[in-house]
Amino acid sequence: MRIDIITVLPELIKSPFEASIIKRAINANLVEVHFHNLRDYTTDNYKTVDDTQYGGGAGMVMLIEPIDKCISGLKAARNYDEVIYMTPDGEKLNQGIANHMSLNENIIILCGHYKGVDQRVRDLFITREISIGDFVLSGGELGAAVLCDAIIRLIPGVLGNETSALTDSFQDGLLAPPIYTRPREYKGWKVPELLFSGNFPKIEKWREEKAYQHTKERRPDLLED
Repeated sequence: MRIDIITVLPELIKSPFEASIIKRAINANLVEVHFHNLRDYTTDNYKTVDDTQYGGGAGMVMLIEPIDKCISGLKAARNYDEVIYMTPDGEKLNQGIANHMSLNENIIILCGHYKGVDQRVRDLFITREISIGDFVLSGGELGAAVLCDAIIRLIPGVLGNETSALTDSFQDGLLAPPIYTRPREYKGWKVPELLFSGNFPKIEKWREEKAYQHTKERRPDLLED
């Protein structure tokens, strides 16, 4: 998979890709991540990427021209499955979206900034708009990092155990059940004896019941869906 991220603040978004699972995925050539500074596609000496709104109003708007030049240049080199715009009014990111997008080969992610982008960018270039929640950040960079992490960890070979991602919360519409590790007993708190029984069908049934109970208590809306 190749991910191209368009941003006015590349220094803000790079660090999550320089550590942990994402870095290992990049080093193993399982994913390519490229950052494109939108100011490199401007034509004036000030490298202007925004201007005031037509019709008045507070907040600056990202210009269409440098975005067009960047996206068009990338598209001239290869085909893209999606051109994504990170925006608070996009569809809310969930596990299903991450699953689907992990199957793509090439995607572009445009990070919004200031008040947002010229509407013509959304009309002409964007194929999907994604939000990470009902709140507003100062830019789309952190949201893009969240999206990339959710996608990259699902690519085969990225996680040490191929089945790990399949047992995460939301994969089956439920939250994950309780999990335990050493020590068996800590300050009087014990791990459930069933987990030491070796009866894996019974353990799996226990986990399913706990997952349902956990979901009913914390996220009953998931059961309604």
